[in-house]
Amino acid sequence: MKNKFSKRYKKLLEISKDKKTETPQEAIKKIKNNCTTKFDESIDISLNLNLKQKKEEFSLRTVVNLPNGNGKKVKVAVLCEESKVKEAKEAGAEIAGSENLVNDINSGKINFDKLVATPAMMSKMGKLGKILGPKGLMPNPKLGTVTNDVKKVVKSLKQGQIEIKNDKDGNIGASIGKKSFPDNKILENYNTFLQTVLKEKPKGLKGDFILSSFLTSTMGISYKLKSKA
Repeated sequence: MKNKFSKRYKKLLEISKDKKTETPQEAIKKIKNNCTTKFDESIDISLNLNLKQKKEEFSLRTVVNLPNGNGKKVKVAVLCEESKVKEAKEAGAEIAGSENLVNDINSGKINFDKLVATPAMMSKMGKLGKILGPKGLMPNPKLGTVTNDVKKVVKSLKQGQIEIKNDKDGNIGASIGKKSFPDNKILENYNTFLQTVLKEKPKGLKGDFILSSFLTSTMGISYKLKSKA
């Protein structure tokens, strides 16, 4: 079976065939040089975590507040009392409401990327779980999306807060910027992402927590980083 790589991608492979483990700064420069498509490619990080131990299997799920955002627009909906609708919309939420929003979700009308809910509205979540759960849209107190401080959470989501969680093989990843971002902004996001993950290292876990880490772009090749911890 013939490889169906484009000429552009084959050229990238040729340029980087001798690539070695890189520092984040070096990788960012090379990745941006390789972003030869016409659109503003995302810069992505992926980590493989040491979450499987002999006697126990750990998991990681948390939020990262990227200081410079990742360049992606997030449409936020807030399920709240009518008295908080104005607050939610002034904070930047595109959608806010109570029964009207519940009805929209029940009918399959989900025009948002993130859902925030106040504690008083959680009683309505029972019948919505089967719809929101598989889409990863259920509000979660541990992730800050069940709150009375609607203004703070909506602003955080709009300014670059992302949710991360590992898959069954211990991999975790996210977009941390765009090609158009200055190098230092991508690096700052990278460092924030890494430090957030390291703070989540389970107690009692033996050995390195981060087994390997890579940076890549949407249509580019990946670079392995010097960042075991």
